Amino acid sequence: MKNNLRSNLTPISQPPTPNPQSLSPDVVIKVEHLSKQYKLGSIGHGTLYRDLQSWWAKLRGRDDPNSVVSHSSPLNSQTLTPNPQSPDFWALKDVSFEVKRGEVVGIIGRNGAGKSTLLKILSRVTGPTSGSVKIKGRVASLLEVGTGFHPELTGRENIYLNGTILGMKKKEIDTKFDEIVAFAEIEQFIDTPVKRYSSGMYVRLAFAVAAHLEPEILIVDEVLAVGDMAFQKKCLGKMGEVSREGRTVLFVSHNMAAVSNLCNRCIVLSNGEIQTEGRTNEVVDYYQSQFYSHTSARRDLLNVERTGKNENGKITEISITDLNGNYVNIIPCGERINFDITVDFFREIDSPEIGILIMSSSGQRVTRIPNTAYLPYAVPVSKRIWLYSCEFENMFVPGQYYINVWLRQSAGQGLVEADDFIENAISFEVVPNEINGVLPYFGWCQPGEVFTKAKWTNRLL
Repeated sequence: MKNNLRSNLTPISQPPTPNPQSLSPDVVIKVEHLSKQYKLGSIGHGTLYRDLQSWWAKLRGRDDPNSVVSHSSPLNSQTLTPNPQSPDFWALKDVSFEVKRGEVVGIIGRNGAGKSTLLKILSRVTGPTSGSVKIKGRVASLLEVGTGFHPELTGRENIYLNGTILGMKKKEIDTKFDEIVAFAEIEQFIDTPVKRYSSGMYVRLAFAVAAHLEPEILIVDEVLAVGDMAFQKKCLGKMGEVSREGRTVLFVSHNMAAVSNLCNRCIVLSNGEIQTEGRTNEVVDYYQSQFYSHTSARRDLLNVERTGKNENGKITEISITDLNGNYVNIIPCGERINFDITVDFFREIDSPEIGILIMSSSGQRVTRIPNTAYLPYAVPVSKRIWLYSCEFENMFVPGQYYINVWLRQSAGQGLVEADDFIENAISFEVVPNEINGVLPYFGWCQPGEVFTKAKWTNRLL
């Protein structure tokens, strides 16, 4: 693989110049003080006079008079301050990090945090406003559906086009062609123009091309969500295989379970800046904690964000207690736990379903506990406030857990739309504890779906 690596390292923001000593041998991506500014609502300067004015200033080595960015002075917080006279937006602000060969790095953050802009700069789709990026190796990018494909060309022709762009010879592409087509599962349509492909077919072929044409660096944006679940699983497996071969992967996703399973390091972007970076499990827990900050063991739910029809009733409060009735949100593994859910019914209902969905910090579903599985099916309730209690044995791996709750009315053998659904209503932490005199080691465990023995009761308040 070393023979395939470029011997020179080229900053994206400058013309290529030989610079073999700019990176240490194991570093393949180095980002230094990277910033990207967009002018909102305008493209270019709008007049030939201003274009000539900017060209003349650049020719004399002076700052562009039509830009709010000073290129002659180092970037600092003052130059990043938006000018009220100019509608500017900083997608990235002073971002710096390194990626080593063979690392799988997850980049996470809310929508608009700057993730896609960063990947476009790394892929040379766009240039930075300031700062530099140094890359060692051949880069294959999967940024969005259809990126890099010519719509009038067939799937076969686009495979060869992408391989050529990556610097591969026809013989190299020939050896990988059948494997690419088989992975994408589009043999029947390989000679059809890709403009007639569905979005799922686009993604299948694009990922197959990017992963199989042997790039040293694979950059994948949030595009796998377009594919079906079976193909997403196949893609994640392929990215894991690519990383084990010593190649580098940059992976952007909102799927925390996929990030946790695939990446060994993670970076959180917020408002164009790096908020934190480090080991994946620690960074994902930190990122999730920004949304799940309900550390109290008892929470009023009257005015929280919710969805549902709100026809039959409303969940008004949730709390977590131990068997002695004390409010707790830190529970040793193996000890029983009790959830109390208060529901205000607007009318009499024959068989309401109150349910708890427990999620891990990585976004995986751990267990689902509806009261209809434990109470008799037809339990009428009156137009009053009722308290539902769910007691169960906590055999979860130590970590942070988050609770979704819902209320809906069972209708015959099926279920109607929820009357009330609250996501992340409350959270609790499971800590290590001796079980039968033994303190288990949980470092290698990953939470997953489990069967939970539970007991539900209800009473009128």
